[in-house]
Amino acid sequence: MNPRLTSTLSWFVTLLTPIVMILLGVRLLLNPGYPVLAYHMPGFPADPYGFTRDDRLKWSGYAINYLLNDAGIEYLADLRFSDNSPLYNDRELGHMLDVKNLVQAVMRVFYLTLSILIGMGLWAYFKKWMFDFRWGLSRGGWLTVGLILGVGLFAVVSFWQFFTMFHEIFFSGDSWLFLYSDTLIRLFPLRFWQDVFIWVLGFALLAGAALGWFLRPKAN
Repeated sequence: MNPRLTSTLSWFVTLLTPIVMILLGVRLLLNPGYPVLAYHMPGFPADPYGFTRDDRLKWSGYAINYLLNDAGIEYLADLRFSDNSPLYNDRELGHMLDVKNLVQAVMRVFYLTLSILIGMGLWAYFKKWMFDFRWGLSRGGWLTVGLILGVGLFAVVSFWQFFTMFHEIFFSGDSWLFLYSDTLIRLFPLRFWQDVFIWVLGFALLAGAALGWFLRPKAN
């Protein structure tokens, strides 16, 4: 193949790699099994309003399933406490609908980007430009490391500011702010999201470093 074309394709691979690495970390945590780990982490705060760990595991599973399935908001709206009061209020339901739309859009980006990257890998294999493809992945790995270190430093310095900025970008107004007594905060306190960011960024950092190191061009 034309060297200029393979060089351009290689840099395209580099740009796609951080997207795949970061969103793969997100996808791995988007399953009802993750709260089992999260709620058992040392120092995870108890719910001052009475949810036990088993309660949290039960109800958080519904929330995560809702984000990934094709059900309407009634999937959550129909959930009831033992006294028949609704699990979520209208404000929480509206936010969960917004979150579902965001999550499913992000997952479409992830699957599309991953498919393109895999397709380019097959193309590289059969058209004999694997060196450029591997070099693109290696650069992409180091690019991922750089991005994660930058984002991670910001999050470490002020996680609340980082958390607020994230929500202001993806959600309108103050629709994501709730009372401490609301179900969403009781299930997913700030500590939950701190751990999520640590796991996602940590995974992307290690995966990026592995790509960067092991797929780097070797000296002859």
